[in-house]
This record gives sequence, structure tokens and C-alpha cells, in this order.
Amino acid sequence: MLRPDNTHDLAEIIGTAVQENRTLEIRGGGGKTDFGAPRACDDVIDMRGFSGVSQYDPAELVLTAGAGTQLSEIESLVAGENQMLAFEPWDYGLLWNRGGVATIGGTIAAGIAGSRRVSMGSARDHLLGFEAVSGRGERFIAGGNVVKNVTGFDLSKLVTGSWGRLVALTQVTLKVVPRPRLVASFALDGLSPAAAQRAMNVAMGSQAEIAAAAYLPGDPSQTVFRLEGIDPSIAARRQLVAEMHAELGMLRPLSEDEGAQFWERVQQFVALGEDQPLWRIHLPPSQGAAMAEKLDPAGEAQWHLDWAGALLWIATSLDADTIRDAAASAGGHATLVRADATMRSRVPALHPPASGVAKLESKVREAFDPMGVFASARFGGGKSARAD
Repeated sequence: MLRPDNTHDLAEIIGTAVQENRTLEIRGGGGKTDFGAPRACDDVIDMRGFSGVSQYDPAELVLTAGAGTQLSEIESLVAGENQMLAFEPWDYGLLWNRGGVATIGGTIAAGIAGSRRVSMGSARDHLLGFEAVSGRGERFIAGGNVVKNVTGFDLSKLVTGSWGRLVALTQVTLKVVPRPRLVASFALDGLSPAAAQRAMNVAMGSQAEIAAAAYLPGDPSQTVFRLEGIDPSIAARRQLVAEMHAELGMLRPLSEDEGAQFWERVQQFVALGEDQPLWRIHLPPSQGAAMAEKLDPAGEAQWHLDWAGALLWIATSLDADTIRDAAASAGGHATLVRADATMRSRVPALHPPASGVAKLESKVREAFDPMGVFASARFGGGKSARAD
């Protein structure tokens, strides 16, 4: 394993790999190592040498840090200034019992966002700029304290969610936002999935300014809305939500501890078992409940909805083609997040794109990594699929 701590050494490592026709895997804390197919590559680059916050201006709401900086360190730093990362990133390593090692670069590369995504946007909406080394071994800078780089291409959005297949991120610049003065959660108990979806649709389309909404099946089920702001505003918006859902029962306030436990379950999957493959299905708004009932008509699978029904997490032994066909028919896509090595060897982690999109993705990867230095078999392909 290689651990450079400056861009010159990193560029040299990648340039040497190009010359020697070798493959490299970019790795941060290693919490997501079991995402994707089991694979072998010629070497691993440990990016934790690029750590530390180099600039943080609370007044300007901008933070710049090395890609190998721990996510928890950044969250603690901005919390000390009563600020936060608005896209609510969380530690994906918890899915494999590897919590506490997530880096900000790995978080951006995986495009991770939490429940607040429905109101505040995704990781790509908060990445102002970055520094990186491409698969050509070339260092470059995109963005900064502005949204677009000098060529006019929004490269920040391109690299977010690219899973280390385009560049090796060395530094990121992020927007931060003030932390809300108060956070309150309110539950409707005992709703069916369809009724919960309707309730979330109505609330999200109202003037209640819902920060997050999620649904956990159970006895009783919970449909929970999160409101953020100052006390008088929350009280008024809570009343609005209660009135629009009066026929569904009482809108029950959750204590601070109850609310924290609920959102922790939603984002860290305490409610989902580890004995079945875990899927993440991203859908058009309002489709989540219908998809859950389609994939689990007998009510035997473990699942829940986040992003007001636009995100379904489901642990099920259903055939991968069945899941992906259903997701595609609804205008969504299904990601295999966690499974045993045998299944991960034969089922791609990422939803196979349509042919036109696949060609475009291939051209983009070739532009950044023409020799396929970053083309491991993690997402299919590997050396055999590299550009000539």
C-alpha cells in the first residue's frame, strides 16, 4: 500500500503506473472496501496522507480540507462554530461494522448524503471545488470558492459519486451552513406504506418547510417529519402539518432522544438485518411506498423509506434482475450495497446504465483516465476493459 502526502509524489505514483500498465485503487479510511466486487489491483493508494483542514472561514461559510481528513474531525470543527455540513453525510463504514474511519474525500467520492438531502441538496451541491490528480498523472484544480471552473464545466458535480474512477482527490472545498437553532421531530403512528407516502407527499408540497421525512414500518409504523428553525416558526409549521393530516391521527412530538434515535435508525440501518443483501433504490419522489410493496408483497423483507419516499433501503433475497427491472420501470435505479462475496462477484454494485449513458460514461472516464489506471474490477471491467 502506498501513502503519499503531497501531490508531486501522488502524480509520480500514477505516472509510473501509466508507464508500467498497472492498476491502482484509491482508498480513504477503508470503510467501504466491501462495496463492489471483490477485486485485485496492482496497488492501493492510501489517501489519508492528505489530511488536515487548511482553511476554515466561518464568516464566509467555506471550509477547505485534505481529502484524507476524517469526516468526524470536520463535523466536530464546524459544530464548534455552530455550523454544519448541510447534506448531512454519514459514515458508510457502519454498514460493514467499520465505523469511525470515513474521510471527507471518500464521502464526496461516494456521493453520500443523509435525510436532509430533500431540503438542502446532495453532496455535489455543496462541493465548491477540489484539487486532484487524474489518471494521466496530471494535477489540476477545479472551482474553489466559485461554482464553476475556468472552462465552464462543473467538474465538482462530475467527481461527486464517481467512486475514485476519474481522479484521486487530494483536497476539497465545501460550503457549510449555520446549524439550526432548534430541531424537532413529529410522528404519525400506525400508517400503512401508501398512507405514509401520501402524507409525506402532502407535507413536502406544503409551506411547512419540512427538513426531512422518513417512514419506518413496524408495530406501530412511524412516519416522521423533521422541522428546523426557531421555536415560533416550528410551532406554526407543526400546526400546519397537524391540520393537513388531522384525519390520520395525532401528530405526536418526539423527545429529543426519540428523534435522534429515529434518524439514527434511518441512516445507520439498525432496523435492517445483515443476513440478506442490502439494496439502495433511488426513485422519483412519491414512488417509494409502491416500490416497497411491489418488492415485498408478503411483508417479510426489512426495509424503510428516506428522502420523503424517494429512497428505499431494503434487505431482501429477491433476484437482482427483478429488483433492477422494477426500479427502472419506475424511473429509478438500484444499487447493491451489501452482500456476500459470491453475489458481489456476479452482480454489479451500480445499476447498469442504458447504452447511450454507458457510452457517455466511458468517454468521460477515458478523458480523465485514458490508460485505465483506476479501472479495477470493483464496478466491472478491470484491465480487460481499459482503453487501448
